[in-house]
Formats: sequence, C-alpha cells, structure tokens
Amino acid sequence: MTTASEHSLILPATADLVWGTVSFVIVALAIFKFAWPTFMRLLDERTQKIDEGLNQAERAREETARERAALADEVNEARREAAQIRETAQSNAAAIVEDAKKNASVEAKRVADAAQRQIDADAKLARTQLRRDVGSLAAELAGRIVGEQALDPKVSSAVVDSFLDELEADVSAPAGPRPKEK
Repeated sequence: MTTASEHSLILPATADLVWGTVSFVIVALAIFKFAWPTFMRLLDERTQKIDEGLNQAERAREETARERAALADEVNEARREAAQIRETAQSNAAAIVEDAKKNASVEAKRVADAAQRQIDADAKLARTQLRRDVGSLAAELAGRIVGEQALDPKVSSAVVDSFLDELEADVSAPAGPRPKEK
C-alpha cells in the first residue's frame, strides 16, 4: 500500500507530469512555429480583404454620388438649354411674324401703288379718248350746224383743244365768282 499512499489523486506522477509538460511544450512550439504564422497570415489576409471591400464600397458610394451630381448637372443644363431654345424659337417666331407683316405691308403698298398708277393711266387714257370723241362730235356737230363739211381737221382740232382746255380750267378752278364773258 505504500504505492497507493504515495500517489496523490490530484497530482499525477512526476514522470507523467514531466512527459506531459514536455509533450505540451513540443506541441505548443510546433503550433506556434507552423500553424500560428499560417493562422495569422490568413487572419491578416481576411482583415485586408475586408478593408479592401469596405474601401471599394466607399469608393463606389462616392462614385455613385459624383455620377448622380453629374447627372443632375446635365439635367439642369439640358433644361436651361431647352428654355433657351424655347426663348430663341419664340423670339424667332415673333421676328418672322413681324417680318411677314412688314413684307405684307410693303407688298400691299406696292399693289396699291400699282393699282393707283393703273387707275391714273386708265383715267388719263379715258380723258384723252373722251376729249378726242368730244372733239370729233363737236366738229361734226359744228359742221352740220354751219353746213360746211369741208372744215380743216387741224383747225377744228385746235379749236376743240382750246375749248376743252378752257373747260378744264373752269372745272379745276376754285369755286367763286367767275369772270363775265363779253
């Protein structure tokens, strides 16, 4: 029983304790020498990948914000350009309408002037024709009255022209007392 009394229930035998400690130290050194660097490298790689992912997400977020701002600027610029184009079109339309009115006015004046010239020419032609017809009728009537058919046409034409000139002068003279004829 000496062996039983020498063994403690809590502490193992000295040889077991020494060999267990040596084995633990060997395993711990092997783990520290071979497994620990690999574990730390994997942990560092994982940390680096997480950091890169976070940085990439932040860059993507910033790029998205820049693109949104650029798109908003482009939309605002497009709206400004559209408003400017509308204003230009409206002013051009007003200028075109004004130009068309001016051209129509000029054309109407030209047509009216041409019509007036035509009317004046027709009136002059009618007066000349009327004068000639009245002169021939007067000469014919005078010839019948006097009874002479052989009046000189140049003389009768001069007499008729002077008579018509006097008649026109009387018509175009202002109204008022007329001189008495003798």
